[in-house]
Amino acid sequence: MSKIITVELNLEPIDNQRLSSLCGPFDDNIKQLERRLGVEINHRSSHFSIVGQPHTADAAAEIIKNLYVDTAPVRNTTPDIEPDQIHLAIKESGVLEQSTDSSIPYGKEIHIKTKKGVIKPRTPNQAQYIANMVTHDITFGVGPAGTGKTYLAVAAAVDALERQEIRRILLTRPAVEAGEKLGFLPGDLSQKVDPYLRPLYDALFEMLGFERVEKLIERNVIEVAPLAYMRGRTLNDAFIILDESQNTTVEQMKMFLTRIGFNSRAVITGDVTQIDLPRGARSGLRHAIEVLSEVDEISFNFFQADDVVRHPVVARIVQAYEVWETADQKQRKLTEQRRRNEQAALVAAATSTVEPEKSN
Repeated sequence: MSKIITVELNLEPIDNQRLSSLCGPFDDNIKQLERRLGVEINHRSSHFSIVGQPHTADAAAEIIKNLYVDTAPVRNTTPDIEPDQIHLAIKESGVLEQSTDSSIPYGKEIHIKTKKGVIKPRTPNQAQYIANMVTHDITFGVGPAGTGKTYLAVAAAVDALERQEIRRILLTRPAVEAGEKLGFLPGDLSQKVDPYLRPLYDALFEMLGFERVEKLIERNVIEVAPLAYMRGRTLNDAFIILDESQNTTVEQMKMFLTRIGFNSRAVITGDVTQIDLPRGARSGLRHAIEVLSEVDEISFNFFQADDVVRHPVVARIVQAYEVWETADQKQRKLTEQRRRNEQAALVAAATSTVEPEKSN
């Protein structure tokens, strides 16, 4: 088990206005440091107590000291410490690159009371998924239906909002149809895409209640929109969830990932076995798994049939499809190899029948 230490820190000179600027509204800056570094920070006036692993606790103390210096008054005005300054200070410290333990404990387990009770992970993969959503800027949840990918992501977003770690939640998914066209549906664009966003609404209603969700949507604290609406935006202080990402194109996935701003987290969920893109179009999710696997700030979580938490028959259905797909791939490889062998044999036979002319 990793060693845990406590670092005590006193900031001088004592200035309540500078301390307020350092901590941010509702201690948002301190919470961002806690989340990114996996430490616990308590403070009373100018005295700070930082609990965590030695390298992260020391780094957090040094960052706090440096940021306090940045709050020194300029022309009798105390500068505000913004989320982007926290982000840059962490990057400059190099503490995340020094970390040898990539799976920092979640620490603050999600406890959200809903009509169905308290939300907790039910499998080790789900527990690691929740931990990664807290310790990484971008988290991918890839796996079959019923493994809790979307539900837990929405739970983590609600939890972050309740803790005031972020200011808004954005839920989005590509409006790709499985055999139908949006133009055949009645109503305006909003009414046409709502059915595709219904699973996200359902999770929100269960966790927060219908009336509160409606109020938060009216105030734009919660935004539910098709992926196309994300283009051209920079999303700061937000928890962003991209659902059904297997139906994004490569260009759409790149567009979405480059929308993420300071003090924001993104969760991308999808099932690579249920792609509804037109034939020949490459899935942005498959491409992202290949391209981004070496990026430290991004975590990938792969769920299996054992993680399905719906009716037991769903797990058996997923397993049956996996067995069939494995057998089908083997059969296709054998068929392709047999075809190549036959072509090679025909070429060899044709070559052997053409003899060179004998010289006189």
